[in-house]
Amino acid sequence: MIARAMTETSLAQRLLNGDRRALARAITLVEDDRPEGWELVREIYPHTGKAEVVGFTGPPGVGKSTLIGALTKARRAAGRTVGVLSIDPSSPFTHGALLGDRIRLSEHFLDQGVFIRSMANRGALGGLSEAALQAALLLDAAGRQDVFVETVGVGQAEIDIIDHADTIVLVLMPGSGDSIQALKAGVMEIPDVIVINKAEHPLTDTMVREIRGVLSLANLDRSPEEVRGSWRVPIIKTEATHGRGIEELVSALDEHRAHILSKGQLSERRRRNLRNEVLAIATARMRRRLEEELREDSEFQHLLDEVVERRLDPASAAATLLERAAGVEQPVE
Repeated sequence: MIARAMTETSLAQRLLNGDRRALARAITLVEDDRPEGWELVREIYPHTGKAEVVGFTGPPGVGKSTLIGALTKARRAAGRTVGVLSIDPSSPFTHGALLGDRIRLSEHFLDQGVFIRSMANRGALGGLSEAALQAALLLDAAGRQDVFVETVGVGQAEIDIIDHADTIVLVLMPGSGDSIQALKAGVMEIPDVIVINKAEHPLTDTMVREIRGVLSLANLDRSPEEVRGSWRVPIIKTEATHGRGIEELVSALDEHRAHILSKGQLSERRRRNLRNEVLAIATARMRRRLEEELREDSEFQHLLDEVVERRLDPASAAATLLERAAGVEQPVE
């Protein structure tokens, strides 16, 4: 027990020194929701905030993982260290990462300057799990200069990557129904950079025109001064499998970074992001606590029976629960 305690105590320092095994262990602790994992995050948090965090979102099958692999290669060629988090749908049986997108990043497995981890979203509606947010902090503390976070799909409920990255990349592909749906889903207000991957497709130029049309509509309710002073979202055409367009993507990411730094927007974004993260974690924990407390609660079962029998509507039942929770006296510590 003493030896184990010493190992856990030194884990933070090993992580801050860039130890890959310590980083892997730390992410596992957080992913398993272990108390020592959260204690570790608390300890290393003052050492975070240095990494450039880029979030990638887009429909399945557009080549996000291949694109991240090509971008990782370019960043490594520039001498930068990289961390990749691929957030997969959960297996309904093991609750582990189902897709295993690390396979598409296999050429970087032996590179000590690259750390790749697939994580399950475990049903998180926003495409990101609570643990994934903490894992990004761990990669930051471990000295990864670039942290790429790939989320599950894209849609109304899968856009919370905007709250946890400095730059958002929306990846689409021509000729895809899912990509066209993304144009209609309101997600065009999210990205800082748009990538059309698999750009060898004959419908690529048509899609570029459609995207530009949607972006121009998004600016209709803004004054000319606001539009002129804001970032103009670039549309980058890539063929990630062949490495085409990656230099242009690197340039777009660097230009966006310079833009938000020059406008003082990086600190504003991070403040907003951290506010939303605090609220998200608090909400998730309150829900878990409420579910545990109500699992064997007879009054709640009676309330649910009333809803099932259509004698009470769900909103009124929820209001009753909230009133009851507010009236519970908290123990004095």
